[in-house]
Amino acid sequence: MDNQEKINILLVDDHQMMIDGIRNLLSNETNCNIVDEANNGQVAYEKIAANPTNFALILTDISMPLLSGTELCRMIKSEFPHIQVLILSMYNNSTAVKEAVLAEADGYILKNAGKDELLKAIHRISNGGTYFSQDIIPLIYNQYHKEKLQQEQLSLLTTREREILSLIIKEMTSEEIAETLFISKKTVDNHRQHLLEKTGCKSTVGLVKFAIKYDIGQ
Repeated sequence: MDNQEKINILLVDDHQMMIDGIRNLLSNETNCNIVDEANNGQVAYEKIAANPTNFALILTDISMPLLSGTELCRMIKSEFPHIQVLILSMYNNSTAVKEAVLAEADGYILKNAGKDELLKAIHRISNGGTYFSQDIIPLIYNQYHKEKLQQEQLSLLTTREREILSLIIKEMTSEEIAETLFISKKTVDNHRQHLLEKTGCKSTVGLVKFAIKYDIGQ
């Protein structure tokens, strides 16, 4: 990026102190131009929609009233794809990170990051890259690995096992399942055991949760 090219930034956070702090951090950075600010996602979206060419980068929190940072990000990426989004959050957990990734955020850093990391993230994203804090990368990997494993578990289920699982979540006993499918109770019990082994579940409750998650029998 040319040293004279300015990055027009919109700051979005429901804590004014955070906005003021970021303004102060970036005040001497000639490439960073804080164009506007908003105290919630809805106000931010309205400002962007009113004049989307005003902004190149959105720095946003996740948890905010009216419209969350991830919802705002999803809307921006759908309607104004030229605008990049860097999420600044206090949440260091896989759920928050997964939501941000699914919303197509260009980056995610924690609010306890220093000025150097913030600038590194801004400049890398503005040059067409992405930036995720080193603390976040293991969460992304672990989430991917977990989902890949679950998908592999799902693919191992036979048609009959899926059928039995769909009846288990209807709270049917082994005897009732056997009668419904015209098979023996022993066969049903064997399938139950195979289901526990293949899904890694430890109980019927675990099987029900697994079935609901993958929309089996719904």
